[in-house]
Amino acid sequence: MRRTRRIVLGGVPIGGGMPVVVQSMCNTDTRDAGATLGQIRELDAAGCEIVRCAVPDEEAAAALRSICAESPLPVVADIHFDYRLALAAAENGVAGLRINPGNIGARWKVAEVVAACRERALPIRIGVNAGSLEKELLERYGPSPEAIVESALKHVRILEELDFGAVKISVKASDVRRTVAACRLLAERCDYPQHLGITEAGTVRAGAIRSAIGIGMLLAEGIGDTVRVSLTGDPVEEVWVAWEILKALGLRQRGPTLVSCPTCGRCRIDLVGLATEVERRLRVYTAPFTVAVMGCAVNGPGEAREADVGIAGGAGEGLLFRHGVVVGKVPEERLADALLDEIASMLKEEGRGQ
Repeated sequence: MRRTRRIVLGGVPIGGGMPVVVQSMCNTDTRDAGATLGQIRELDAAGCEIVRCAVPDEEAAAALRSICAESPLPVVADIHFDYRLALAAAENGVAGLRINPGNIGARWKVAEVVAACRERALPIRIGVNAGSLEKELLERYGPSPEAIVESALKHVRILEELDFGAVKISVKASDVRRTVAACRLLAERCDYPQHLGITEAGTVRAGAIRSAIGIGMLLAEGIGDTVRVSLTGDPVEEVWVAWEILKALGLRQRGPTLVSCPTCGRCRIDLVGLATEVERRLRVYTAPFTVAVMGCAVNGPGEAREADVGIAGGAGEGLLFRHGVVVGKVPEERLADALLDEIASMLKEEGRGQ
């Protein structure tokens, strides 16, 4: 993994060889503290480790006081243009800021924000998207990886001139190849921690695919210290997808891994419905283990034996395995319940927690 500087955000270490951190962003109205806290708690339960909230006005900044006081997660304030909102967010308890110094205004305004962050040990994230590049960079480079990175480093230089180094950077586009190229270029040009994501990736299904490709390529190369999967949907889904990406690469482990076959003409049970139900019911677990839901006798028993717990379907029934040993034959209508019961028993007997 690429070695970057280490910063700390609300007690969560980022960079410097630490595990990749999972982030998301609330889509509630920040001014509604109750709704925002409710969503933060859902994100926390799903495995989110840092949460970001939009701060469009003074009312939202004021709501941060109660949100931050009760949030189980470090809260990052997303600020654009108005330095006073950044100062208010810092005063009201956020763990970090997402700003671009270049659009905050005069240098003295940026200096005030930096002073507030330095006093409270708050990191600043510089975030540049391809869709919001400065006019002069667009004229010089077009919406290219070079323009995105130059914009990010331009903002960072303002902070460096103010002797502030608790920085992480994100460079994103909705185009996967452009994002990957920009992140690679940024990794060559500085050692600040990088936050990864494909911006405006799309709906849950399409966005998950684009994000998995782009984020996965970079993480496999050792680039990336935090991730956010940006989806048009429930932010909880962003967290599930992020964890699946990290688990697939062997970078983090949280919760079960489900292995299931794609089905074919040999399958004699409703494997699609069964696997979907099992996947949904597995979300309550945080302990890492592997579950196999297989449809027939060709590959099924072998895969089920490789898993901690598994089932291999037959004609209207299935064999239940634990650690490679058959522990029962179960009618199709009871397969999901029997599998979940076996998981609960295994975790209890082996002292693995939930």
